[in-house]
Amino acid sequence: MVETMATETESGFAKLGLDSRLVERLTGLGYEEPTPIQREAIPPLIEGHDLIGRAATGTGKTAAFSLPILHSLARSTARTKPTSLILVPTRELAMQVAESVAKYGQPLGVRVLPIYGGAPMDQQIRALDRGIDVVVATPGRALDHMRRTTLKLDAVTVVVLDEADEMLDMGFAEDIEAILSATPTERQTALFSATMAPRIKAIAVKHLKNATEIHVTRDPVPAGELPKVRQTAYVVQRQYKLAALGRVLDAEAPAAALIFCKTRSEVDELTEALAGRGYRPEALHGGMAQDARDRVMRLFRAGQANLLVATDVAARGLDVEHLTHVVNFSLPLGIENYVHRIGRVGRAGREGVAITVAEPREQGALRAIERHTGQRIEYGQVPTAATLREKRLERTKVAIRETVAAGELDAFRAMFGSLVGELDPTDVALAALKLAHRARGGDIDDGPDIPVVTAPPRGERSPRDLPPPRRGAFRGPGPRLARIFISAGREAGIMPRDLVGAIANEAGLPGREIHSIEITERFSLVDVPEDAAEHVIESLNGVRLRGRRVSARRDRQG
Repeated sequence: MVETMATETESGFAKLGLDSRLVERLTGLGYEEPTPIQREAIPPLIEGHDLIGRAATGTGKTAAFSLPILHSLARSTARTKPTSLILVPTRELAMQVAESVAKYGQPLGVRVLPIYGGAPMDQQIRALDRGIDVVVATPGRALDHMRRTTLKLDAVTVVVLDEADEMLDMGFAEDIEAILSATPTERQTALFSATMAPRIKAIAVKHLKNATEIHVTRDPVPAGELPKVRQTAYVVQRQYKLAALGRVLDAEAPAAALIFCKTRSEVDELTEALAGRGYRPEALHGGMAQDARDRVMRLFRAGQANLLVATDVAARGLDVEHLTHVVNFSLPLGIENYVHRIGRVGRAGREGVAITVAEPREQGALRAIERHTGQRIEYGQVPTAATLREKRLERTKVAIRETVAAGELDAFRAMFGSLVGELDPTDVALAALKLAHRARGGDIDDGPDIPVVTAPPRGERSPRDLPPPRRGAFRGPGPRLARIFISAGREAGIMPRDLVGAIANEAGLPGREIHSIEITERFSLVDVPEDAAEHVIESLNGVRLRGRRVSARRDRQG
């Protein structure tokens, strides 16, 4: 493989060799300069080379592989079958990538279709029958269509594996092999992954030919302008977590916040509680129908909902530009997941905020995060009722000033004159302020103050001086395991990849954290870390495996 490193090269999309219509479209969309991975990936992909791109979320990799595909389509004449296949791990990412491809390719009339589980199969079949240029698919649904012969890959010239490490963690290795084997051997293949684990390298060696390898993390910015994420933890006893979150949100007043929970039931309960505090929250988790998930994302992206309460799996692949805050109402199962969560804010030089509401027993996990990232997590004090009252009054003052500055008050002069004719003018103004303050939620009863939990002293060493934890875990060496009983086995056609995929997709537990698997005729047993067991059980209950709804519990013999 030929390896190149991203460096500052010629600027401007026009100098990358792209079709002029694409360059004009990008200019119209406001894109001026390519990111490092776009500068390095687009030219070799246009030339037809295979490519491996190591890139994190937010580096612009979607455009890096989409634009060369569109450039190739701009030069083709007969377009009757799909010529490009993009494989992604989740339905949300499939929709997001398909939307981007359609947006960039609008002047070319490119036909793009996302296919994923949870959406009606017949609608996807009709779209495929009408003719599609680019298919963006999750591996499982792509295989379903291949078995029905509704997705034909014999004309495919380009295959992209996006978020390859995530797909493998979710148990899609065999599906990917089957799909790649069904495409022409002379195709062009591009693989994008945040990590380059041995499994990824094995796929690259088997399916890519003399690939160019690029490693890019983030678009470099001048010193002093680096993306910032202010990380703060509020440590409270478990029974005060919801009240603490409400107060912190009231104090922060986020324009758009993504709040992470561990389970579907926690998402639903927290969404209901936040709505009771006057917020406009929406829930997002795997138990929702696809049309409901689509509606939620439309509301959030349009700013009609300011809080999105989600599980890790449901939020995977989401990229919302106006996001200002990420909140960990529940800490994730691994440090990498924490890093991935907070990486959604603080981009392009903007300051983002990452908030964690933790229990005292989770302070060790916070220390592990600090060691892993080399960054401090500041411990904050939950705002008191008095502090919140002051903040709300200040916001009302700001709103009044802005309203006066905006003008258009003449329609109310007659009313004001009538009132001051019978009441004291000061009382009239105070009553108006009271109504405005109440309309903004300023009269919420916050109840008694929340007991303070004092964080233990950290000493003088910086996080960089501390020994790093074991990769991917908060717990120490040799994690305790729990055995989970799942009510389906060989008679239902269950295979290890079904169990790994279900646990990774529904519970968000990476495949590397799943230990031994035993499949009997009528049930299966899976070993998972003890601290993830209850979450896995709740996530799997009611899920369908091979068309059968299963139940999960702790193994009574384990």
